[in-house]
Amino acid sequence: MKDFLSTLNICKNVDNFVDYYSLLVEHAKKFNITAITEKKDVAIKHFKDSLAGLWLLPDGARVIEIGSGGGFPSVPLKIENNTLDFTLCEATLKKCEFLKVVSSTLGFENFTVLNARAEELGQDSALRESFDVAVARAVAPLNVLSELMLPLVKIGGRVIAYKGQSYKEELEAAKDAIKTLGGHVEKLVEYDLGGDVGKRCLVVIKKQRQTPLKYPRAYAKIKKCPL
Repeated sequence: MKDFLSTLNICKNVDNFVDYYSLLVEHAKKFNITAITEKKDVAIKHFKDSLAGLWLLPDGARVIEIGSGGGFPSVPLKIENNTLDFTLCEATLKKCEFLKVVSSTLGFENFTVLNARAEELGQDSALRESFDVAVARAVAPLNVLSELMLPLVKIGGRVIAYKGQSYKEELEAAKDAIKTLGGHVEKLVEYDLGGDVGKRCLVVIKKQRQTPLKYPRAYAKIKKCPL
């Protein structure tokens, strides 16, 4: 595993990645974390993909992750840059328990796991518009993600959405939502993981103005009537 990670230029903290991989394999079925457990697949589809956004996160940034699941991209990003201050939002208690095991095993500080829903946190005055960056990977379509994430980011902050090959269609459908919620698309960062994964894209949205207080709405309403 170490040698393969090195070929992917994942070499700053390889031991932590190896330990994380062991935890994933050990708990994958118990916590319903991921069906991907083969070393090469995990290294490319989870680790390398997660790290694609590392250069967009300034040292010491306060980052919230929506729909953390097994910790992608948050855990790889934290391993490679321990200065990042992460808050993870995950609605499934079992997955929160796994993320806490990961944090404890890897000795993370400034890594908070919340068993909560993003739309609830977005209406929490202590958290609303308080983060420098919000990240999400494989959670929801971009118009839905925008309503969940932009309320949590401060003016001048950014949303980074990890997207697959359908990102152009999602972006077109999310134009009105992004504008309504106070953001604008700052850049699109395309990259290629090769093999059966292929091209992916980071959609980077900058927060220009405050999000109207009525957003985010209840999730049932967001899903039924997306902006």
